[in-house]
Amino acid sequence: MKKLIFICLAVLAITTLSSCNYNSLVEEQQGVDQAWAEVQNQYQRRADLIPNLVNTVKGYSTHEEQTLVKVTEARAKATSVNLNVEDLNEENLERFQKAQNELSSALKSLLAVTEAYPDLKANENFLNLQAQLEGTENRITIARRNYTEKVMEYNTSIKKFPTNIYAGWFGFSSKPQFSADAGAQSAPKVEF
Repeated sequence: MKKLIFICLAVLAITTLSSCNYNSLVEEQQGVDQAWAEVQNQYQRRADLIPNLVNTVKGYSTHEEQTLVKVTEARAKATSVNLNVEDLNEENLERFQKAQNELSSALKSLLAVTEAYPDLKANENFLNLQAQLEGTENRITIARRNYTEKVMEYNTSIKKFPTNIYAGWFGFSSKPQFSADAGAQSAPKVEF
């Protein structure tokens, strides 16, 4: 009799777990984790390119020290903000995104400075690094888009009925999304 009750409870537990899409939630959560790892991978690629770019520019523009220092400091700050997938929440993602945006801004300043140095703009090493950096920025955009899509699918799944009842029981909670930079909805002002 005890064996029959145990079998019935086991069948009920398996049925309950399968009806709450536990395995699907695990797969989707792993998809979010993998997408986040790719975002970090692409940001790391950019951080690895920056010292080479700075050193190349430094050889041509020794009096642009302030811009080079800003890029180096922004890189150090961006790489110091490590965000593991377990620590993903709105506040931490905002801190991570802010550090990355500061680095992007510093890089834009660096590339603007290079316009004043025709020899540098023609330097093959600089052109190669600039192309790699541009490609990396594109990869970052794609990785962020993929992460955003995975998070949307995952967050939707844990909020659907009846899964929303069980998701909390098993520790599935919403993942944060990237947000647009402040002022991104405004068109840049161009003056001639």
